[in-house]
Amino acid sequence: MAHPYLSIIIPAYNEAERIPRTLVAIDKALEHADFSYEILVADNGSTDGTADIVARMAHAVRNLRVVDGGTGGKGVAVRSGMRAADGVIRLFMDADNSTGIEQFADMIPRFKEGYDVVIGSRAVRGAKVDLSEPWPREYAGKALNMMAQIFLVPGLWDTQCGFKAFTADAAERIFATAKASGWAFDVEALALAKRFGYRIKEIPVRWVHDPRSRVRFTSGFHFMKELWDIRWRLWRGDYSWAGLDNRRGVR
Repeated sequence: MAHPYLSIIIPAYNEAERIPRTLVAIDKALEHADFSYEILVADNGSTDGTADIVARMAHAVRNLRVVDGGTGGKGVAVRSGMRAADGVIRLFMDADNSTGIEQFADMIPRFKEGYDVVIGSRAVRGAKVDLSEPWPREYAGKALNMMAQIFLVPGLWDTQCGFKAFTADAAERIFATAKASGWAFDVEALALAKRFGYRIKEIPVRWVHDPRSRVRFTSGFHFMKELWDIRWRLWRGDYSWAGLDNRRGVR
């Protein structure tokens, strides 16, 4: 059986309220897509019936399935979904649909140009942010992203936008090697992409803030600790992949 062109991975923890609307929106947006796709909801140990709700929606939402997203954090769920996916391109997006799947169309030309990783960004020219975050959180996010740039991924202006796509080769290498389970898992994935020599492209997206977001003030402290842990693992050489190549780096 041929592999789908696109795998959409949605990590979900207690998303019974938000995810049905997101799945319906994806199904509608891709109704006339000229490529094949699958939708994987990686349930991260939900206790509110998220997995059951998604499973019941499979008769109405095309190409939908639930996968075991493990427990212990969003990074674990994304890794599980990426490794269970079959797509030529594998994209993860947030359950709140803050960046709509229709924006994947802007990523396709970049993959055709030879990029291995294409990430959505709220911080590059052309990006649009609807319903901005409260200013303390917005500025805290910018400060944390600057730290991520300084320590791990210089040149990438928005490491935390939950809309990132990888070729199958990049996804398999990166997510088989990644270890972070918390909020910095995105940064780790990008740092590993650089480590493995994959070409990365940052593109503008439209993003809508959901005031029900689960990110809290204390998340910043956990994020900083994870950044240090990732840097330490890189320094010690804990990330290894036999067959590491020397491709061109970030652009």
